[in-house]
Amino acid sequence: MKHSLFFLAFAVCAGAEIRTMTMREAVEMALAQNPDVLLARLDQQKARYQTTIVRDAFVPKLFAGSGAAYTSGFPTSIDGSAPSILQARTVMSIFNRPQSYLGAQANEGVRGAGVEVARKQEDAVYRVASLFLDADQLARSLEATRRQGENLTRVRDLTQQRIAEGRELAIEGRKANLAVLRSNHNVDALAINLTNAETALAMVLGMGPDDRVRPAPGERALLVVPVSEDASIEQALESSNELKSLQSSMQSKLMEVKSYEAARLPRINLIAQYSLLAKYNNYDEFFNRFQRNNVQVGMSFELPVLAGRAPSAQRSAAEAEIAQLRIRVSRTRTRITADLRAAYQNLRRAEGAREVARADLELAREELGIALAQMDEGRLPLARVETLRATENEKWLAYYDTQHTADVARLEVLRQTGTLEAALR
Repeated sequence: MKHSLFFLAFAVCAGAEIRTMTMREAVEMALAQNPDVLLARLDQQKARYQTTIVRDAFVPKLFAGSGAAYTSGFPTSIDGSAPSILQARTVMSIFNRPQSYLGAQANEGVRGAGVEVARKQEDAVYRVASLFLDADQLARSLEATRRQGENLTRVRDLTQQRIAEGRELAIEGRKANLAVLRSNHNVDALAINLTNAETALAMVLGMGPDDRVRPAPGERALLVVPVSEDASIEQALESSNELKSLQSSMQSKLMEVKSYEAARLPRINLIAQYSLLAKYNNYDEFFNRFQRNNVQVGMSFELPVLAGRAPSAQRSAAEAEIAQLRIRVSRTRTRITADLRAAYQNLRRAEGAREVARADLELAREELGIALAQMDEGRLPLARVETLRATENEKWLAYYDTQHTADVARLEVLRQTGTLEAALR
């Protein structure tokens, strides 16, 4: 039983894959196989097929069959046609304004589906970039925390020696041990978070639940945001796929309204029919002249006299939906402007915090350099130097956090302006 469990665990681990990728490679893979993007592309294909279905009324169709039957007496009609050996007929709409507007609506549906594909691609790229930065920051923090743990362990060992020599109180040993325990706990927590981030990144890329994607070492995307906030707002409003989707829905509803308004217009269809008749159906006995081959070609005219109240009610309902869409467009434009201004404010705040963390880190490194020089001169114990090294690693952790916050703020600005995919590719 133990051997079988071991082989099962080995098989699961062997099936998992850890891939190291750059951000550009991750973005390319997401655009190729992200599940949400693939679903949106399938919806786009369905929209294209829908245009073919709607326009089918204007395509001639040919039906062939037989109405052969035995006749005793007058040759009465079978299923609306005279008894015949062979029948063939074709039907095609020539003028059907409601159907034409439905075709235009289907074409607009294709455009809207394309906009939805672009929206899903934007979302996938943003999720990939965000998770990539998360995993990269966690990997850097994990490495710094491990170095800090090594420094604190050396401090604990040196403190224990001084306690044994009677030069330190016992409580200092407990403090040093607590610092090591806290550092080890942070290492374990960061390792778990890193695993989860790499797994989530793999899932966004369409990989399996046991797969992981690891950021390439030293790979950091250069995220350059537009300097002008007002120009960015104009660009965001112009390129927003959310606004384009709402506008496409509005245009589709306008075509629907026109189709309801055209319900009272006449409709013209082309009709053609061929029949091959036989004498055994008694045509020569009841008609003056028998003709074996018979062809009819013409048009049928249909004029709605009483169309009912449904078209008017449907038009009113569609107009109400158009009014709702106009409100949503106005609200979305306002939200995009406010969100982008807030994103720039968050970016300025994050960059300021990063500069503060960088200055703090440089000060800690300078203090460590001075301490190393004093230790070489014999004026500073090694435990103090190791403590300063641990403090330096702590400052590195703070700097990584602020750097990650600034990168995420840049991502948000680029996403709001619709330039994130171009910036990463």
